[in-house]
Amino acid sequence: MALTIPDTGLAIHSLVKPEGVLELSLVDVAVPAPKPNQVVIRVEASPINPSDLGLLLAGADLKTAVLSGPSDRPVVTVNIPDGAMRAMAARVGTSLPVGNEGAGTVVAAGTSPEAQALVGRTVSVAGGAMYSQFRCVDAALCLVLAEGTPARVGASSFVNPLTALGMVETMRREGRTALVHTAAASNLGQMLVKLCAEEQVPLVCIVRKPEQEALLRAIGALNVCDSSSPTFMSDLTALLQETMATLAFDAIGGGRLASQILTCMESAASSGAGEYSRYGSTTHKQVYIYGGLDRGPTELTRSFGMAWGVGGWLLTPFLQSLEPEKLQRLRQRVADGLESTFASGYTREVSLREALQPDAYSAYSMQATGEKFLIAPHKE
Repeated sequence: MALTIPDTGLAIHSLVKPEGVLELSLVDVAVPAPKPNQVVIRVEASPINPSDLGLLLAGADLKTAVLSGPSDRPVVTVNIPDGAMRAMAARVGTSLPVGNEGAGTVVAAGTSPEAQALVGRTVSVAGGAMYSQFRCVDAALCLVLAEGTPARVGASSFVNPLTALGMVETMRREGRTALVHTAAASNLGQMLVKLCAEEQVPLVCIVRKPEQEALLRAIGALNVCDSSSPTFMSDLTALLQETMATLAFDAIGGGRLASQILTCMESAASSGAGEYSRYGSTTHKQVYIYGGLDRGPTELTRSFGMAWGVGGWLLTPFLQSLEPEKLQRLRQRVADGLESTFASGYTREVSLREALQPDAYSAYSMQATGEKFLIAPHKE
């Protein structure tokens, strides 16, 4: 391919210092010669997902952020509260690259036929360290995009789409027939609405604002309730009675919402009981927390019987539990639906340098529904 590949490229790194300070900076990273089964990707688009922020921001208090350095090499220093610092012990002093996924053009490849076949193709990859201008990865990790598909379209091909597919697959593994999803107006939430419609899976969507409810109904969501409404608990119970949903995926994490969902599930399950039981219904109700939009404690008020569970759910362990053939089918389904079921929208595109400016990190750290950033590493 007629392209000169530099010896180094810029990347965003996150460093936790022993004195309890986070440092975000741009560093020069060597662009290696690919091994036989590897390819070098010129990264052109990489999303900022909530799952990226834990590594990037390390629990730091952004109200204390200070910007320094020259305009082309900004450095952000931020104080890390003591509580968050205790959780950072294993990474103190190690400068870490950031960015779970992204897409770009393969500009160099190793000698294997599989790697050589990707030269010049646009691919997406969840290889880590994607907030970089160049990334060397194993060719087997690459999802080849259809000819003419821009990197921007394929940038979010892994985390959100495979999470949506994983939620439906988890439901089926557990012998359940319907789902509940919180923060449901997010990019992921909108994907799940479309996916569940295709799969004929009843889905109850919980949002936090009336305009978010309107957005979901406009794309075909049937069962939506607003947690800010004074009738939220009764509204949710009615939808759970109708859908018989006993499994929820919660992106909020902190606060009372998980408890409220379990309480409404119990009310729905007990509504047809012939007689009273002080132990509640025998229907097992499960909430999986997979996000942390609210970093506060998860508050449980035990008003939902004894057949219940609250646990964590992560995409990577789920994917590792799949047989290779099943994983490949899911990846191909994502590739086929990137401009429909699994389409992502972005509200702002920033360069590596712009991602370290106060107006940018103040915005993406809020994790606001409907506000999604895309990093374009070669943008000037």
